Amino acid sequence: MAKTGTRSERLKQAVRHLRKVDPVMRLVIDHVGPCTLKCERDRFWMLVRSILSQQISTAAARTVRDRVVALVESNSGSKRVTPTSLLALSVDDLRSAGCSQRKAEYMVALASQVDDGELELAKIGRLSNEAVIESLIRVRGIGRWTAEMFLMFSLGRLDVFPVDDLGVRNAMVNLYGLDQSASHGEFREIAESWQPYASIGSWYCWRSLETDIPTISSAD
Repeated sequence: MAKTGTRSERLKQAVRHLRKVDPVMRLVIDHVGPCTLKCERDRFWMLVRSILSQQISTAAARTVRDRVVALVESNSGSKRVTPTSLLALSVDDLRSAGCSQRKAEYMVALASQVDDGELELAKIGRLSNEAVIESLIRVRGIGRWTAEMFLMFSLGRLDVFPVDDLGVRNAMVNLYGLDQSASHGEFREIAESWQPYASIGSWYCWRSLETDIPTISSAD
Protein backbone atom coordinates (compact mmCIF):
# COMPACT_ATOMS: atom_id res chain seq x y z
CA MET A 1 0.00 0.00 0.00
CA ALA A 2 1.47 3.31 -1.06
CA LYS A 3 1.59 5.83 1.74
CA THR A 4 2.40 8.94 -0.23
CA GLY A 5 0.15 11.99 -0.08
CA THR A 6 -2.42 13.10 2.44
CA ARG A 7 -5.14 10.76 3.65
CA SER A 8 -7.66 12.63 1.50
CA GLU A 9 -5.50 12.08 -1.56
CA ARG A 10 -5.05 8.40 -0.72
CA LEU A 11 -8.83 7.95 -0.37
CA LYS A 12 -9.34 9.52 -3.80
CA GLN A 13 -6.65 7.24 -5.21
CA ALA A 14 -8.43 4.26 -3.65
CA VAL A 15 -11.74 5.24 -5.21
CA ARG A 16 -10.11 5.64 -8.63
CA HIS A 17 -8.58 2.19 -8.27
CA LEU A 18 -11.88 0.55 -7.30
CA ARG A 19 -13.71 2.21 -10.18
CA LYS A 20 -11.06 0.97 -12.59
CA VAL A 21 -10.81 -2.65 -11.50
CA ASP A 22 -14.38 -3.53 -10.51
CA PRO A 23 -17.44 -2.53 -12.58
CA VAL A 24 -19.81 -3.44 -9.74
CA MET A 25 -17.89 -1.29 -7.31
CA ARG A 26 -17.87 1.52 -9.89
CA LEU A 27 -21.67 1.61 -9.89
CA VAL A 28 -21.79 1.47 -6.09
CA ILE A 29 -19.45 4.46 -5.94
CA ASP A 30 -21.66 6.31 -8.43
CA HIS A 31 -24.64 5.81 -6.09
CA VAL A 32 -22.88 6.36 -2.76
CA GLY A 33 -20.50 9.17 -3.67
CA PRO A 34 -17.04 10.01 -2.28
CA CYS A 35 -15.52 7.91 0.48
CA THR A 36 -15.82 9.63 3.85
CA LEU A 37 -14.23 6.94 6.03
CA LYS A 38 -13.00 8.62 9.20
CA CYS A 39 -10.66 7.39 11.92
CA GLU A 40 -11.15 7.36 15.68
CA ARG A 41 -7.81 8.65 17.00
CA ASP A 42 -8.52 7.55 20.57
CA ARG A 43 -7.36 3.97 20.26
CA PHE A 44 -8.51 2.84 23.68
CA TRP A 45 -12.00 4.27 23.20
CA MET A 46 -12.22 2.61 19.79
CA LEU A 47 -11.63 -0.79 21.39
CA VAL A 48 -14.09 -0.09 24.21
CA ARG A 49 -16.72 0.92 21.66
CA SER A 50 -16.09 -2.25 19.67
CA ILE A 51 -16.58 -4.41 22.75
CA LEU A 52 -19.78 -2.57 23.63
CA SER A 53 -21.10 -3.01 20.09
CA GLN A 54 -20.70 -6.78 19.97
CA GLN A 55 -23.93 -8.68 19.19
CA ILE A 56 -26.32 -5.75 19.70
CA SER A 57 -27.91 -3.23 17.34
CA THR A 58 -26.25 0.04 16.46
CA ALA A 59 -28.92 1.99 18.34
CA ALA A 60 -28.58 -0.15 21.47
CA ALA A 61 -24.79 0.14 21.35
CA ARG A 62 -25.02 3.93 21.09
CA THR A 63 -27.30 4.06 24.14
CA VAL A 64 -24.92 1.95 26.23
CA ARG A 65 -21.91 3.97 25.09
CA ASP A 66 -23.61 7.19 26.12
CA ARG A 67 -24.41 5.72 29.52
CA VAL A 68 -20.81 4.59 30.03
CA VAL A 69 -19.53 8.06 29.11
CA ALA A 70 -22.02 9.64 31.55
CA LEU A 71 -20.93 7.22 34.27
CA VAL A 72 -17.26 8.03 33.70
CA GLU A 73 -18.00 11.76 33.71
CA SER A 74 -19.93 11.57 36.97
CA ASN A 75 -17.07 9.68 38.57
CA SER A 76 -14.05 11.49 37.12
CA GLY A 77 -15.36 14.84 35.92
CA SER A 78 -14.27 14.10 32.33
CA LYS A 79 -16.17 12.56 29.45
CA ARG A 80 -13.05 10.89 28.12
CA VAL A 81 -12.98 7.17 28.77
CA THR A 82 -9.42 6.14 29.65
CA PRO A 83 -7.91 3.04 31.24
CA THR A 84 -7.61 4.96 34.51
CA SER A 85 -11.18 6.26 34.52
CA LEU A 86 -12.54 2.84 33.56
CA LEU A 87 -10.54 1.01 36.22
CA ALA A 88 -12.02 3.40 38.79
CA LEU A 89 -15.38 1.74 38.08
CA SER A 90 -16.46 -1.71 39.17
CA VAL A 91 -18.07 -4.37 37.01
CA ASP A 92 -21.33 -3.66 38.85
CA ASP A 93 -20.98 0.05 37.99
CA LEU A 94 -20.62 -0.81 34.33
CA ARG A 95 -23.56 -3.20 34.48
CA SER A 96 -25.67 -0.34 35.86
CA ALA A 97 -24.91 1.51 32.61
CA GLY A 98 -26.34 -1.35 30.59
CA CYS A 99 -23.24 -3.47 29.97
CA SER A 100 -23.56 -7.21 30.26
CA GLN A 101 -21.49 -8.96 32.89
CA ARG A 102 -19.20 -10.36 30.23
CA LYS A 103 -18.68 -7.08 28.40
CA ALA A 104 -18.00 -5.26 31.66
CA GLU A 105 -15.35 -7.85 32.48
CA TYR A 106 -13.86 -7.52 28.99
CA MET A 107 -13.61 -3.74 29.33
CA VAL A 108 -11.94 -3.96 32.72
CA ALA A 109 -9.49 -6.57 31.38
CA LEU A 110 -8.65 -4.32 28.43
CA ALA A 111 -8.16 -1.29 30.67
CA SER A 112 -5.91 -3.31 32.96
CA GLN A 113 -3.69 -4.55 30.13
CA VAL A 114 -3.32 -1.08 28.65
CA ASP A 115 -2.72 0.50 32.05
CA ASP A 116 0.05 -1.93 32.98
CA GLY A 117 1.72 -1.66 29.57
CA GLU A 118 1.01 -5.23 28.48
CA LEU A 119 -0.85 -3.79 25.47
CA GLU A 120 0.98 -0.73 24.15
CA LEU A 121 -1.60 1.10 22.07
CA ALA A 122 0.70 4.09 21.55
CA LYS A 123 3.17 1.87 19.65
CA ILE A 124 0.82 -0.62 18.04
CA GLY A 125 0.58 1.42 14.85
CA ARG A 126 4.17 0.47 14.03
CA LEU A 127 3.17 -3.17 13.56
CA SER A 128 1.95 -4.95 10.43
CA ASN A 129 -1.76 -5.73 10.10
CA GLU A 130 -1.35 -9.34 11.21
CA ALA A 131 0.93 -8.39 14.10
CA VAL A 132 -1.68 -5.86 15.29
CA ILE A 133 -4.35 -8.55 15.13
CA GLU A 134 -2.18 -11.01 17.03
CA SER A 135 -1.54 -8.43 19.76
CA LEU A 136 -5.20 -7.52 20.17
CA ILE A 137 -6.73 -10.98 20.16
CA ARG A 138 -4.65 -11.83 23.22
CA VAL A 139 -6.99 -9.53 25.14
CA ARG A 140 -10.05 -11.30 26.49
CA GLY A 141 -13.14 -10.25 24.56
CA ILE A 142 -11.31 -9.08 21.44
CA GLY A 143 -11.51 -11.32 18.40
CA ARG A 144 -10.27 -10.98 14.85
CA TRP A 145 -13.30 -8.92 13.73
CA THR A 146 -12.76 -6.33 16.47
CA ALA A 147 -9.06 -6.20 15.60
CA GLU A 148 -9.90 -5.65 11.93
CA MET A 149 -12.27 -2.83 12.82
CA PHE A 150 -9.46 -1.30 14.87
CA LEU A 151 -7.11 -1.51 11.90
CA MET A 152 -9.63 0.19 9.65
CA PHE A 153 -11.23 2.76 11.90
CA SER A 154 -8.44 3.62 14.34
CA LEU A 155 -5.14 3.00 12.56
CA GLY A 156 -6.58 3.94 9.17
CA ARG A 157 -5.21 0.90 7.35
CA LEU A 158 -6.56 0.90 3.81
CA ASP A 159 -6.10 -2.75 2.87
CA VAL A 160 -8.20 -4.76 5.33
CA PHE A 161 -10.93 -7.14 4.18
CA PRO A 162 -13.12 -8.27 7.11
CA VAL A 163 -14.44 -11.41 5.46
CA ASP A 164 -16.43 -12.43 8.54
CA ASP A 165 -18.31 -9.13 8.79
CA LEU A 166 -22.00 -9.84 8.24
CA GLY A 167 -22.68 -6.45 6.65
CA VAL A 168 -19.89 -6.83 4.10
CA ARG A 169 -20.96 -10.37 3.28
CA ASN A 170 -24.63 -9.43 2.88
CA ALA A 171 -23.70 -6.52 0.64
CA MET A 172 -21.50 -8.71 -1.55
CA VAL A 173 -24.25 -11.34 -1.82
CA ASN A 174 -26.61 -8.61 -3.04
CA LEU A 175 -24.15 -6.84 -5.31
CA TYR A 176 -22.37 -9.78 -6.90
CA GLY A 177 -25.20 -12.32 -6.98
CA LEU A 178 -23.50 -14.71 -4.58
CA ASP A 179 -25.27 -17.46 -2.68
CA GLN A 180 -25.82 -16.88 1.03
CA SER A 181 -23.66 -19.92 1.70
CA ALA A 182 -20.73 -18.58 -0.36
CA SER A 183 -17.33 -19.55 1.01
CA HIS A 184 -14.66 -17.25 2.38
CA GLY A 185 -12.70 -18.02 -0.75
CA GLU A 186 -15.46 -16.69 -3.00
CA PHE A 187 -15.67 -13.43 -1.09
CA ARG A 188 -11.89 -13.06 -1.03
CA GLU A 189 -11.65 -13.76 -4.75
CA ILE A 190 -13.87 -10.76 -5.49
CA ALA A 191 -12.06 -8.54 -2.99
CA GLU A 192 -8.65 -9.48 -4.37
CA SER A 193 -8.96 -6.88 -7.13
CA TRP A 194 -9.63 -4.18 -4.52
CA GLN A 195 -6.12 -4.52 -3.10
CA PRO A 196 -4.37 -2.46 -1.85
CA TYR A 197 -7.61 -0.70 -0.89
CA ALA A 198 -9.78 -3.51 0.45
CA SER A 199 -10.85 -1.36 3.42
CA ILE A 200 -12.40 1.14 1.04
CA GLY A 201 -14.16 -1.57 -0.93
CA SER A 202 -15.53 -2.91 2.35
CA TRP A 203 -16.66 0.61 3.35
CA TYR A 204 -18.60 0.91 0.09
CA CYS A 205 -20.20 -2.47 0.78
CA TRP A 206 -21.49 -1.16 4.12
CA ARG A 207 -22.74 2.05 2.53
CA SER A 208 -24.50 0.11 -0.24
CA LEU A 209 -26.78 -1.41 2.40
CA GLU A 210 -27.99 2.11 3.23
CA THR A 211 -28.45 3.18 -0.38
CA ASP A 212 -31.08 2.31 -2.98
CA ILE A 213 -28.90 0.51 -5.48
CA PRO A 214 -30.41 -1.69 -8.21
CA THR A 215 -29.20 -5.23 -8.80
CA ILE A 216 -25.93 -4.72 -10.59
CA SER A 217 -24.19 -8.08 -10.43
CA SER A 218 -24.21 -8.25 -14.22
CA ALA A 219 -22.60 -4.83 -14.65
CA ASP A 220 -20.01 -4.53 -17.37
